[in-house]
Amino acid sequence: MYISRSFKIRFILASIFILFLSTSAYAFASANTVIKSGGGDGSAAISGYTIANVRYTLDGTDPSTVTSIAFSLAPAAGGPAATTVKANLVAPSGSWFNCTQSAGTWTCTVSGGVNLADADELRVVAVQ
Repeated sequence: MYISRSFKIRFILASIFILFLSTSAYAFASANTVIKSGGGDGSAAISGYTIANVRYTLDGTDPSTVTSIAFSLAPAAGGPAATTVKANLVAPSGSWFNCTQSAGTWTCTVSGGVNLADADELRVVAVQ
């Protein structure tokens, strides 16, 4: 079987070009970096953040009603601080309450209050 000289040269050049493209693509992909991010959701231990110092505030006239929740929220080692936090007290279909941060403490105002008998979880969603 006879292969022409020009075919061999084109085949070698095409192979070198493909090798160059694949090496360039690999180098480009390995140069990409992804910043460390935090995110967590759950009612038990979650990754991304640690929740501590949980405090519930009861209504002054009806102490069977929760009116706010406060807690500290720390990112995992090297992770970014949370910027949006929401909390839920009633599984599975309770309302989500917006939380605000002040002096390292996140406080969630429980709009309309939640009866203590109905509060069966503290579920926190935190994202950066």
